Amino acid sequence: MTADQATADRTAADRPGAGSAAEQHRAAASALTGLVRETRDRALAWTEDHLAGFVLPEDVLEPHTKVDHTLKPLGELAQLCGTVHRVAAPDDPAHATADRLVAFAWEQTRSGRLLWELLRSEPFAAYPFEIYAAFAGHGLRHEGFERLARRIAATRGWACTEQHANRQLGLINAERRVGITPHADAEAVLRRSWLGGLSEPWMLERSSGYSLTHAAYHVTDWGIAPERMPADLDLYLRTWLPPWVDGCLENLQWDLTGELLAVAASLPDAPPVDLLAEAWPVLARVQHPDGSLPETGPPVVPRDGADADPYPFLACYHSTLVTAFAAALTVARLEGSPAPPTPVPPTPAPLTPAATPPAATTSAATTSERKQSA
Repeated sequence: MTADQATADRTAADRPGAGSAAEQHRAAASALTGLVRETRDRALAWTEDHLAGFVLPEDVLEPHTKVDHTLKPLGELAQLCGTVHRVAAPDDPAHATADRLVAFAWEQTRSGRLLWELLRSEPFAAYPFEIYAAFAGHGLRHEGFERLARRIAATRGWACTEQHANRQLGLINAERRVGITPHADAEAVLRRSWLGGLSEPWMLERSSGYSLTHAAYHVTDWGIAPERMPADLDLYLRTWLPPWVDGCLENLQWDLTGELLAVAASLPDAPPVDLLAEAWPVLARVQHPDGSLPETGPPVVPRDGADADPYPFLACYHSTLVTAFAAALTVARLEGSPAPPTPVPPTPAPLTPAATPPAATTSAATTSERKQSA
């Protein structure tokens, strides 16, 4: 079903004599669900067709390697597709596709060994921990990484690392997934964030928009646990997501639109169907036939016989993954499919008193740059 067909179906359902209100609602919900599912599947198909863009280079652990172009995309592939796998029904083809994509990402980390090596060289960096947690949420574990992570997380330096609130929330959620006691109180950290402070809605701009969406993801474990969202933040988001999404659509901010729609599908209780019904047909029209979406700006108009990718990989991989992620959450909420529980972490092995983390082998200046880029 196309975006235009879905819009037409909703319009037809609204006409007098089109049936009872309940029948109209079911027809509109079915049309919307079908549209979002097709958008999700095209985005996943593009991702699987472009796995070469996620392959890690041989020098990925070298200080000069750009994290934003290597480990960051791979971690996002694991995290977002891990959620798709969790919320898609076992008989849904997206379930198997997402599982293959996470398995590919895990293989790229050499089954976790690369992340263990990264943590050894940068024990004060949070991003190896967060990337690993994406795999742990999928049930993929590396004993050496977790043994070292527990030692590092027990240090004063780890507990006192200075971070923005939404980044600290990400680390707290990662600690939960790995099975480590969080280093700080999640509720207190949340209330220091842009979202948790119930900031004036007209103060939203691109940077605070991404801060808001990620705070929501970390609180709800990337949409898996919507019940964790506090009631006042739920009301705040339900009130202001519609105008924020409308502004993003008007300004051609497709990536942030997808992130906000993922938040909308991560709220407790009934999803905001009116918002989803207004926004998803627009995002579906922006999606290229190959499944990709640009992060921002006018979409490329499809042309007959055009074989080249419409966008460079780095200009569309994130927005495409986010679309698959948001769409999977939306389909699950519209269909009322609960996510399975998070895999229970293994019981931590006791630490050897004499054991200490190995010395860092990367200079502080270089690591600081890698942390900021991640």
